[in-house]
Amino acid sequence: MLKIAYSPIYKYSLPEGHRFPMMKYELLPEQLLYEGTIEEDNFFHPAALTESIILRTHAADYWQKLKDLTLTPKEIRKIGFPLSKELITRGTHISQGTIDCALFAQQYGVALNIAGGTHHAFAERGEGFCLLNDIAIASNYLLDEGLAKQILVIDLDVHQGNGTAKIFEQEPRVFTFSMHGAKNYPTKKENSDLDIGLPDKTGDQHFLTTLYQTLPALLDQVQPDFIFYLSGVDVLATDKLGRLSMTQSGCKRRDQYIFETCHRHQIPVAVSMGGGYSERLADIIEAHANTFRVAQEIYF
Repeated sequence: MLKIAYSPIYKYSLPEGHRFPMMKYELLPEQLLYEGTIEEDNFFHPAALTESIILRTHAADYWQKLKDLTLTPKEIRKIGFPLSKELITRGTHISQGTIDCALFAQQYGVALNIAGGTHHAFAERGEGFCLLNDIAIASNYLLDEGLAKQILVIDLDVHQGNGTAKIFEQEPRVFTFSMHGAKNYPTKKENSDLDIGLPDKTGDQHFLTTLYQTLPALLDQVQPDFIFYLSGVDVLATDKLGRLSMTQSGCKRRDQYIFETCHRHQIPVAVSMGGGYSERLADIIEAHANTFRVAQEIYF
């Protein structure tokens, strides 16, 4: 069964001016249910992450400032959201959801989180709408619990996974691969194990050809026994922040290729949604929904 992490807390309501990016977390589950791609039984509701697990990845002083709401105005501006207890609680549920997805993926081959992909969160700070790094937290959990020996992070969000890259800079058991817009945020890139910066206006053919030429050799090199996939849809031409020019069809083929490759090699994959900022909310929902549709088709 396709297992999907989702909780009503994902729908956290931000103040006016910040609400648009959050609306997809309410509408995407409704769309998947309405069209019959999934049923209510596919959803599970993750609990809040425990502090001990958070501190395996994030610095104690940073976590303390989050809990006490004592980040400086400058630190809050870098995150981009107004700071609140509710926002922090939301992040703990999302990160636990990614851990749970990893465990379900080991059972079923794949599992997806309706949210997550918070790859701009560093061990000691947040930025770019990211407080806690869900994929880093889940990777460390699998390693610490002896549930994986070699992890590959495939980050295909339009923005470089700078926080994830920095967190695992000295960790050979986690290989970070980020393919992103070369001139996009963040201005200062960190060093992933493999970075591929794409020029502005990159379309389907160049994006997919690059991916097809890269991933097989990467699997041979890394020999992962687990994969985390960040499936951001801000690669679309319609995205306000993206700078690339992919179509809905190309984005869907990207997801299909990742899932077919993981399935063929029998490598479990846990998926986090990442970014999506198209002008029309319908474009964001359609692209994200395709990720779930393709996973359902290939695995179940």
